[in-house]
Amino acid sequence: MQSKLSATSFSDIATSIKRQLGSAYASFHGSSDAGTSDGDEGDETDPAKPEEDLLAALAEAIALARAFLDERGAALDDVIQKTGFERNAAIVASKEAANENDETRKRFEVMCREVFKKFKACINSKGVNAHRAERDAINIVYKSLQQDTEQADISEIIRQLHEVVDDAIDTQRREIREEREPYDISAIDFDRLKQEFERSPGKNTTVQNLREAIEKRLQRLLRQNPLRTDFQRNFEEIVAEYNRAKDRMTVEHTFEALLKLVQELDDEDTRAVREGLDEESLAIFDLLKKSDLNAAEVKQVKTIAVELLGTLKAEKLRVDQWREKEASRDAVRQAIRDFLWSDNTGLPIALYTEDDVNVRAGDVFRHVYQAYPTVPSPYCETTAA
Repeated sequence: MQSKLSATSFSDIATSIKRQLGSAYASFHGSSDAGTSDGDEGDETDPAKPEEDLLAALAEAIALARAFLDERGAALDDVIQKTGFERNAAIVASKEAANENDETRKRFEVMCREVFKKFKACINSKGVNAHRAERDAINIVYKSLQQDTEQADISEIIRQLHEVVDDAIDTQRREIREEREPYDISAIDFDRLKQEFERSPGKNTTVQNLREAIEKRLQRLLRQNPLRTDFQRNFEEIVAEYNRAKDRMTVEHTFEALLKLVQELDDEDTRAVREGLDEESLAIFDLLKKSDLNAAEVKQVKTIAVELLGTLKAEKLRVDQWREKEASRDAVRQAIRDFLWSDNTGLPIALYTEDDVNVRAGDVFRHVYQAYPTVPSPYCETTAA
């Protein structure tokens, strides 16, 4: 069976496989194995089909993935046939095609998984080896995309961007990866970084990886402190604009917007130190404070935040599976309210009405419910993404 198909049959191929892809794509978000490869998904191909039909279905799936790349200036044959730096460049080009935006990334990943399923379905067929090189090339690109997602790290993305465009870096240094300290984001020359991005052959992939790394970091920051939703809202607006537009300038604009957000997140990541608190106490302080407090009052509320959290962590939050038991939940809720209303430990009565205390007690309870399934909290580590 030939691995390439004539132009006259391609429309029939696309029609034939469109229904299968539509079904697979519709279930994409709900699939628990979206990050797997090598056909680990459930085999939806009927094993009772004739061998010729199974091989034809595989050829169709490969042809559709080929066409996707061809339409975006990438070539699967380059991944198959070339070696060394040329092959690496072909993989980068294929990832660039997939990473045009979130929609194209998901579509390509679905196409890849269709290839893996259909290859697995006819693994014992005599003609399957005619398609092995194509399947392996698709798998290389797919796995590289998954590794980008799994290893998404802001410092590493910036490091790679420097290295890709730095002609002074020799082959040996590219091949030998040493353990290095993360970049100090505050010390980065962002103007230079933007110039390097403009010269990069992998703009789409860099933006996609940076987006995923920021999303991971945001998830951590939001778990630590619920009042960071403005960062999430800003991030969602950047991503939505990126997915709406198609031109090259939008990619560069998105990169700049994401870099600015990285700077803001880095500043937020160090705010606890500037406030003289740890990350956990900062979250409680943010929930308790008012905007019109003077310096002495701010210091007083900080002390209350530290002592309240310390009291909860010493006893109430250590109850095994406290969130699952109504009595334990009520005890935590009441302990927070009593602490904040107490003449000895509570918020200053001259500044906070009973309604103010009740609202803040509710906010603190909701936060500790989310952040402290156990003590110590699994969400309050200080390691930056």
